[in-house]
Amino acid sequence: MKQKLFYAILIASFALSAVAHYSGMSGTLQFFLCCIAVIFAAGFMGKATESVAHYAGQRVGGFLNATFGNAAELIIAIFLVKDGLHDMVKASITGSIIGNMLLVLGLSVLLGGLKFKVQNFNVKLAGYNASMMLLAVVALFIPALFARSFTSKETDELSITVAIILIVAYALWLLFSMITHKDELSDTAAGDEDANAHEMNWSKRKSILFLVLATVMVAFISEWLVGTLEEFTHKFGLSELFVGAFLIAIIGNAAEHSAAVFLAMKNKIGAAVEIAIGSSLQIALFVAPVLVIVSYFMGNTMNIVFTTYELAAIGVSAVIAKSISQDGSTNWYEGVLLLVVYIILGIAFFLV
Repeated sequence: MKQKLFYAILIASFALSAVAHYSGMSGTLQFFLCCIAVIFAAGFMGKATESVAHYAGQRVGGFLNATFGNAAELIIAIFLVKDGLHDMVKASITGSIIGNMLLVLGLSVLLGGLKFKVQNFNVKLAGYNASMMLLAVVALFIPALFARSFTSKETDELSITVAIILIVAYALWLLFSMITHKDELSDTAAGDEDANAHEMNWSKRKSILFLVLATVMVAFISEWLVGTLEEFTHKFGLSELFVGAFLIAIIGNAAEHSAAVFLAMKNKIGAAVEIAIGSSLQIALFVAPVLVIVSYFMGNTMNIVFTTYELAAIGVSAVIAKSISQDGSTNWYEGVLLLVVYIILGIAFFLV
């Protein structure tokens, strides 16, 4: 019954978004319809990815999860890059990183902690994730630090070089965590398997077909959504920084947000932490560099130089997330601390 309702809303929201876009309805109405549609399309993509991963095995499945985990936001960002909205792209990257580390992890720890007094997870994996996140912070700080001394061309060259290095680092991290040292990190991995070890309702062929269909749906909705942003931001007096860092980031990652919280409430905090921190790593080490390279081939290179506000937000988020997750156990009050930082950052970004 729940699945039928989900698919009914998915089809209805997609159809309404299409009608609103092609009939030229108001930008505000189009924006809200597209937001609803992309949330359900992202959820559909998540189900399809999980099903394909079930049939593909651990190695290919891990790659698919890494690739499609942030696909909705990546597609939205590509259309933003195409329209030259580089500042909003960087804001959405910032919002995804801090949203996953503060909002998603905070809600997971809080709601899981209210149900279970103390929740434990793999300490080693938490330590590796924290180190990788600090690497991402350093990689984003360096271009901003030296950008004032470089010409525009030199900044673009540095951005592309850093992007390639980060993608290689992320690929090596996948090799390390899923193949060469998977046994060492097996506690959290086992939690993920338990969470996904239900019978798949779709055949292998149907799973692949649905994954392709979900990707196409997200691509269309993303293009429609991006087309409404200028009118929406002007009408409500919102900055590109706030829209990108909070609205676009939350919408693009809605499916992952709910999955992490539900896992935490089932006492699978290890899987929830892996989704939250792992998704931040995907954004910082894979999605952002890919967008830099894509923009280069589009003829309008987006540099990887973030603003002081964005860097401060990412740095603060990484530090507190590392502090809370490094001991391998969580309680509800630690979730409150993460959410407090997120709310403070949200207010500051709104007022900028």
